[in-house]
Amino acid sequence: MPITTLDELRALYPPVLERARLKTQHKLDKHCRAFIEKSPFCTLATQGPDGADVTPRGDAPGFVHILDDHTLGVPDWRGNNRLDSLTNVLANPAVGLLFFIPGAQETLRVNGTAHITADPEIIHRWTTNNNHPATALIITVHEAFLHCGKALIRSKLWHDDYKAPLPPYGHMLKDQIQVDDTAEAMQASIEEAYKTKLY
Repeated sequence: MPITTLDELRALYPPVLERARLKTQHKLDKHCRAFIEKSPFCTLATQGPDGADVTPRGDAPGFVHILDDHTLGVPDWRGNNRLDSLTNVLANPAVGLLFFIPGAQETLRVNGTAHITADPEIIHRWTTNNNHPATALIITVHEAFLHCGKALIRSKLWHDDYKAPLPPYGHMLKDQIQVDDTAEAMQASIEEAYKTKLY
């Protein structure tokens, strides 16, 4: 039987801890800033007409720029050109970010609204190999808070316990799509892109 009301849901859980209720910040304090500056990886959640989507975003620590206490800039470096996240933002500006620091058990959650910019003064903030992102997301922060480490502890994310081999990406992709390329050719193309088309 599905749970359909807040009362039904809340009845299954203890009351929220006071510190969890109070921890939400409505601007980027010194701890949020430090976390973002040290983070090389985050996930970006968006919602569009076709549903929700989450994508990984990563680069050297601090690649998400803090523009002020209420604003972040996220570069859109080269990818697969599906533009799922950006298309969603055009339809619905609500976004969520989850920041990770390798080895840290805690994460940082940031929720807000976003718009896309191609303003040269903004996108030229990021320069690698004389390249700049085509666009960037400018995110207005509505709330930010540190998230406890229970999920990362349970998953042993920063340990080797659950490391598992997978087939090469090109081989998995070949099984999923109908193209003339061989799995080996697809894998070679992917590996070449990893070397030459990150930026």
